[in-house]
Amino acid sequence: MMAKLEIKKLRRWSPIKGRAERQKARNKRIDIKDLGHVILFLAAFLGVWHIVFILGIFPKVSLPSPAMVAQSFADLLFDGSLVMSIGMTMWRLVAGFSISIILGVGTGLLMVRFRDFGKTMGSFAVGLQSFPSIAWVPFAILLVGLNDFGILFVVVLSSIFSVMISTYSGIRNINAIYLRAAKNMGATGMSLFTSVMIPAATPSLIVGIRQAWSFAWHALIGAEILIAASVGLGHILLVGREFQLMDQIIASMITIFAIGFVFDRLIFYKLEDKVRSRWGLNHANE
Repeated sequence: MMAKLEIKKLRRWSPIKGRAERQKARNKRIDIKDLGHVILFLAAFLGVWHIVFILGIFPKVSLPSPAMVAQSFADLLFDGSLVMSIGMTMWRLVAGFSISIILGVGTGLLMVRFRDFGKTMGSFAVGLQSFPSIAWVPFAILLVGLNDFGILFVVVLSSIFSVMISTYSGIRNINAIYLRAAKNMGATGMSLFTSVMIPAATPSLIVGIRQAWSFAWHALIGAEILIAASVGLGHILLVGREFQLMDQIIASMITIFAIGFVFDRLIFYKLEDKVRSRWGLNHANE
């Protein structure tokens, strides 16, 4: 009876479980601490902003007060234009980003399969990845037109090369020991590819997808402004510029920042951290 109780205690307080619990508690403390820092920074920023407004350093038309921006945000929210714009912008982002992932991963796999094509395309992909996303807009306007397809064209070309490079480099940089061990255990062909190579390249692919999302988000807002989308967050910025509504411009900028922050920290950062923990890449920090 005593032996069974001791076994239960050992299971309950095993090193692996204890380490996981400590890591979970540490992450919770870090999250609370980070949240406190963010709140403190925002409070200080709003205070400095309000002081600058009171001192009248800039005209009200150029720098409205935080209260004026909050009122503009409420007006946009209550008349439904902000909700509609966010929905349309997110639809464009999801559609363009999904196309980028599908084409980028597929092309990256072809680059691995055909080495000569991979070497050539890899050089072009690195150069095109550094190409400014806004520079694709005139090309998209003349080739596709002033429509949603032109915006999607810019989003895809701005993000696809990051996915392509991460897929290509992630598979090529797999430790040869994994491949030899899998082959010795009978893995060949498609089973080697799907069961060993793809999982081993997943951490690198997740990093590339996170970077590609950042490129896609930047390109989307710029494309909505320059291609003059009828609905979207870029349209709100465009209207604010045309009518000199700085409070509306700042309200839409805050919305863009908030959406980008939420997606990066609550989705991609968590996903990347989960993948790294699953693959044992965070143990060095414990």
